[in-house]
Amino acid sequence: MAMGIAIAIGSDQGAAGEYNGRMTLFVVLSCMMAAMGGVIFGYDIGISGGVTTMEPFLKKFFPEVYTKMKEDTKISNYCKFESQLLTSFTSSLYVAGLIASFFASSVTKAFGRKPSILVGGAAFLAGAALGGAALNVYMLIFGRVSLGVGVGFANQSVPLYLSEMAPPRYRGAINNGFQFSLGIGALSANLINYGTQKIKGGWGWRISLAMAAVPASILTLGALFLPETPNSLIQQNTDPQTAKSMLQRIRGTQDVQAELDDLIKASEISKTIEHPFKKIIQKKYRPQLVMVIAIPFFQQVTGINVIGFYAPVVFRAMGIGESASLMSLVVTGVVGTGSTFISMLIVDKLGRRVLLLVGGIQMLVSQVMIGVVLASQLGDHGGVSEGYAVLVLVLICVYVAGFGWSWGPLGWLIPSEIFPLEIRSAGQSINVAVNFFFTFVVAQTCLAMLCHFKSGIFFFFGGWVAVMTVFVYFFLPETKIVPMEQMDRVWREHWFWKRVVGEEYDASKMEE
Repeated sequence: MAMGIAIAIGSDQGAAGEYNGRMTLFVVLSCMMAAMGGVIFGYDIGISGGVTTMEPFLKKFFPEVYTKMKEDTKISNYCKFESQLLTSFTSSLYVAGLIASFFASSVTKAFGRKPSILVGGAAFLAGAALGGAALNVYMLIFGRVSLGVGVGFANQSVPLYLSEMAPPRYRGAINNGFQFSLGIGALSANLINYGTQKIKGGWGWRISLAMAAVPASILTLGALFLPETPNSLIQQNTDPQTAKSMLQRIRGTQDVQAELDDLIKASEISKTIEHPFKKIIQKKYRPQLVMVIAIPFFQQVTGINVIGFYAPVVFRAMGIGESASLMSLVVTGVVGTGSTFISMLIVDKLGRRVLLLVGGIQMLVSQVMIGVVLASQLGDHGGVSEGYAVLVLVLICVYVAGFGWSWGPLGWLIPSEIFPLEIRSAGQSINVAVNFFFTFVVAQTCLAMLCHFKSGIFFFFGGWVAVMTVFVYFFLPETKIVPMEQMDRVWREHWFWKRVVGEEYDASKMEE
């Protein structure tokens, strides 16, 4: 996250007509440190995509894939990398992350956001060490599981931490720092892969896997010094004066009573909830529950992970060499990170809906065009001409840019800001679990789909992008600037959701 931007944003007096405060250096530095959770996730996505096309790595751990790639001339371009063991290497992380996110929910609620971030960094550190030192495929996959536990904890706690620390008016920009950091992590991984695959002796993949320890160390050490969020301090029965002091410090003003009162009220409601996962299925939380399942599902069926994990595979299939395919990832990484940076600047001005709608249309058009080019130019054997390869790369960049300022960052931002405190930790766990489950499904089936659908895989994901864009247009209300503790009003004012929650809300008001 760019510190310069955050400082320049300036004062936030009376944001949303409620709270005083401004963007402080203290908040910026805390959020930059927490956003390292995004770097470790992005680094892992980038590394696993590149390492799985490195010939020495395939030769050592997945010899049958290496043989297919090098020696089998009869096999289709689209099927060269199909291997359940290879996809298990990629997707084992997401199964571990899915399970870990539910444990993380209890830790985050009971002990605070900071301990969850700390556990995430430490587990990721262990996974990086195992991956770099792997002697066999079991050690490799065990390392991936440890990375998954780290990512499960970090993805559950970091977006919550960022949303709770940020002033309402700049919550979008601060939270989008998570996806921006994810892009930085993926870009770093692509650059490292590009460098390490040239190492003589074929052990460069070890450096690629072990370097994940760098962002994990920063996150683990940094988490020791992170302040806890005021929401979490109040939730843990800390002295209200301590929470008030922290709130004054992060808002840069003494006058925080309005926000503090809302936090205490939310916490009192939260303490009456013994089973948040039972509570979350009540009718009054129906819109939030629908969103927290639909948004991460849609984020995965945009097809972004086909590009993230398997773009080098697609480029190798097109007949482009190892170096060029890894270089293509660097290009798409720069585009993705740049567009997320733009999203940080405009998300609180234009709002969430506009970015999702524009990004959706952009992704749909580019995916259809990629599908058309591959269908007409890339057969089962041979490559494509350089001109068409460049065209596909440009279209992938257009697609990645669309994702980078829409579904990428907003897929994490919206679920982290829409829940009331009493079920916020549970809601974020569902978000992470659904995200990881469908990432696992896509990662596990993608190479088989590429083999059977061939170029049609881009039309398949394009169809889902069309569905999600229509869904946003009709069912997602705008949440920009609304304080998190007053978010229930956006559902009561929405043309569709007011029919679902209106009666419930009126009944609970009468009981009061």
